[in-house]
Amino acid sequence: MHKLTCTTSINWLAFGFDLAAIPAYLCDMANGREPSAAGSPHDPRGAERFNEERATYTVASATPDLDAGITAIRDTVKTLKPVPGVYRMLDARGDVLYVGKARSLKARVANYTQIQGLTGRLQRMVSQARSMEIITTNSEAEALLLEAQLVKRYRPPFNVLLRDDKSFPFILLRSEHDFPRIMKHRGARRAKGNYYGPFASAGNVNTTINALQKLFLLRSCTDSFFSRRDRPCLLYQIKRCSAPCVDRIDKDGYAQLVDQAKQFLAGKSGQVQADLETQMAKAAQDLDFETAAILRDRLRAATFIQGSQAINASGVGDADVFALAAKGGQIGLQAFFIRGGQNWGHRAFFPTHTKDVEEAQVLSNVILQFYEEVPPPPTVLLDRELPESTLVEAVLSELAGKKVTLSIPQRGDRRRLMEQASRNAAEALERRLAERGTKAKIGRELAEFLELDGPPQRIEVYDNSHIQGTKAVGAMVVAGPDGFIKNQYRKFNIREAQTNDDFGMMREVMRRRFERALKDDPDRETSGEKAVWPDLVLIDGGKGQMSSVRDTLEELGIEDVPLIAIAKGPHHGREGREVFHFPDGREKTLPTNSPVLFHLQNLRDEVHRYAIGAHRAKRSRAITASPLDEIPGIGPARKRALLLHFGTAGKVRAASLEDLQRAPGVSETVARTIYDFYHASE
Repeated sequence: MHKLTCTTSINWLAFGFDLAAIPAYLCDMANGREPSAAGSPHDPRGAERFNEERATYTVASATPDLDAGITAIRDTVKTLKPVPGVYRMLDARGDVLYVGKARSLKARVANYTQIQGLTGRLQRMVSQARSMEIITTNSEAEALLLEAQLVKRYRPPFNVLLRDDKSFPFILLRSEHDFPRIMKHRGARRAKGNYYGPFASAGNVNTTINALQKLFLLRSCTDSFFSRRDRPCLLYQIKRCSAPCVDRIDKDGYAQLVDQAKQFLAGKSGQVQADLETQMAKAAQDLDFETAAILRDRLRAATFIQGSQAINASGVGDADVFALAAKGGQIGLQAFFIRGGQNWGHRAFFPTHTKDVEEAQVLSNVILQFYEEVPPPPTVLLDRELPESTLVEAVLSELAGKKVTLSIPQRGDRRRLMEQASRNAAEALERRLAERGTKAKIGRELAEFLELDGPPQRIEVYDNSHIQGTKAVGAMVVAGPDGFIKNQYRKFNIREAQTNDDFGMMREVMRRRFERALKDDPDRETSGEKAVWPDLVLIDGGKGQMSSVRDTLEELGIEDVPLIAIAKGPHHGREGREVFHFPDGREKTLPTNSPVLFHLQNLRDEVHRYAIGAHRAKRSRAITASPLDEIPGIGPARKRALLLHFGTAGKVRAASLEDLQRAPGVSETVARTIYDFYHASE
């Protein structure tokens, strides 16, 4: 067993991998990718070399035992040096078990061979380890940053994980237009403009944008909608837009509103309110009561935004507040997001895999993973000292591009804010534990009703959606003990089933789903967050759907996956008269007030929602599709030019080669491509 070494730089860590310093195929292996380029198995000239290297760098074993894991680690230690870097432990399948960083790789990895000093959790990890991958870095700060990136990427089962599938929303004031637009934004911040956030939820953003529209009368419409207007829209009528699209305000006047909005969002709300009060007083003095009334309404909007702050954060500036609570082996964190002295919401986090991990270390890991997606503010307030806090500060400063300070408030407003965050963290954890107790009870009752061996840890729910067999889509949603696991939802475009054959569609979905499961994990060894096999399959349908699913799984040789079909009552309502169909033909019902019934209804409704959404999206794409999309080499610009010149796709099809050549932007070669596409048989 040897190590893989990629010399790194901070730019690679901050903005993406740059592994040109070593052979490309080894870098691909180190980063969990299929090797490519010369020297990979895809290149016949390098296939032999690749196989030799792969055999050298992999320790394979099918039996999880402690001795094999220690042997793999000791073999790795022999090749390590006392330099900073990141290590990954892999199991026999090549899946990542753990990602860690080290100031000295040799010393840190060697610790895992001292079994007596390891916790039970780490002993289990070592017993499953069969190989290691090593990446050296230039500094410990780079290693810490890379560790956070890889943990978010691989989600290893032995790392503390921040489970939060949703990205945080921002308010964006775009700058590419003469009349900037205010809008909600999620995801990568590629558009030019000013970003304000993060906000705790979309609801916080929507409420704030609505109030900002009343306060500053900024437009929220798209640029295409803006360019087509010849009269003001409804937002102007209800005094939530200044209608720059129809020149109800000039460019300088609108720019002044934008500047005021930027000041307000930057925390200078007092100055903005003072200016509005002065303007209102002047308008009243000039007997311009209509203008005075508009300014009065804008002042009320400013007061509403400030009054809606559930937390008094005046004087704090830009800061995030984190407090941790622990009880019953569970950990909860509460985060407050303060920008410009205004509270932009709060959110509770419940990290996983925290057993046998120090609370301060959990907080450190969560913070590093959190700021992988969100730009850090200048100040991060904490309720306790972090291990290696100086190192964490250096990493956050690198991510932010400016100095970031970790602080533990001792007195004043910041201390009161931290106490409030701590109370919220404890209360959120109490609610979480109570909900878990209720869910555990429902799980036990569900297992009893469905005659399962124990509460199901992974439930897969299936449904189809179509209109008379057209644009048919199959859907799978996944639920676990803590709720829906949305990053494991799947859609299936129906390819083979006959039109309007609902049973055939269900058979196709089941075959494709479980053929893949048999291929990926035939021995059913995968468990936890990467589980492939369900503990229960719930089908939205009746006897016919149940028979289709049962027969399909039997054809695949799968007879031990529990199945149940849920059919609506005689009136297809939610009156609680659902009938549950078992594979052996039996039927059961539940009392109308049963929590288990409500849980199963919720699962059924979620897959129904997801399937309908997928079907509608597919139908919408079909509406906007054009026959010209199928012609190779015809992009949006040429398609637009052809439609403008000929009028319809049908006329393009009927055009002669000479007519096609006369169209603007269409060369002789392109014209021949279009003509041959439609007249290939000739």
